[in-house]
Amino acid sequence: MTIDDTADEDPTRALKLLWGVDEPTRTRGPRPGLSRRRVVQAAMEVAEAEGLDALSMRRVAQRLEVGTASLYTYVPGKPELFALMLDTMVGEAPLPHTLPGGWRERLEAVARSDWRDFRRRPWTLQLASERPLPGPNLMAWLDSALRVLEGTGLTEAERITVVESLEGLVRGMARNAADPASDGGPGGKAEAWRAARDAFLEEHVDFGRYPHFASAFGAGAAPSPDEIFEFGLRRMLDGVEALIRERGGAE
Repeated sequence: MTIDDTADEDPTRALKLLWGVDEPTRTRGPRPGLSRRRVVQAAMEVAEAEGLDALSMRRVAQRLEVGTASLYTYVPGKPELFALMLDTMVGEAPLPHTLPGGWRERLEAVARSDWRDFRRRPWTLQLASERPLPGPNLMAWLDSALRVLEGTGLTEAERITVVESLEGLVRGMARNAADPASDGGPGGKAEAWRAARDAFLEEHVDFGRYPHFASAFGAGAAPSPDEIFEFGLRRMLDGVEALIRERGGAE
């Protein structure tokens, strides 16, 4: 089952786990060293080492050196595991309002941190791109991000829109920048994939039919993913800043 298969699952079980409403009961006593937190941590270690598509309850059990059935006392299934992983991941980041600077500096710092994480750890992008459930860490983060925009003169709806737009910008650009064949190293699948693509295009495509494309991407003119991200981030926040000035809010 891939992460997409969880989209239509009833979220109630995952929400109970996130908020501690449904703590595990153990009729035979707890297994030494095993806890819900440890199960989630092991799942994140598997995803970090092998990618999210390789993650399964059986693989987590192997990493913990326990039987697969023992995990279901702590996490009933993969959808709930994904929800716990995402909330744990969000909880590892500093809250936006605790960062130095004004609203713009704080949002820039958040966006750049997410960008670096998504580029360095593609599995986190895959996890964050799915329908999020409001766990305690995610709620705390959203509350903090909205707090950053307090006093700017923006309406409540506009503050929500700014935060959601910023998150969407980062995720979208990270998806666009992701190498479809990336294996993280030179001489591997990514390099072979790019070489095959470039060889085909050079042999079969007349770029004279696409002069603007050829001019924009030729002679090293194409911007890097980081440059594209920085341009988009700055121009978006320029627009937000202009609106705040129009409202006479604090900058």
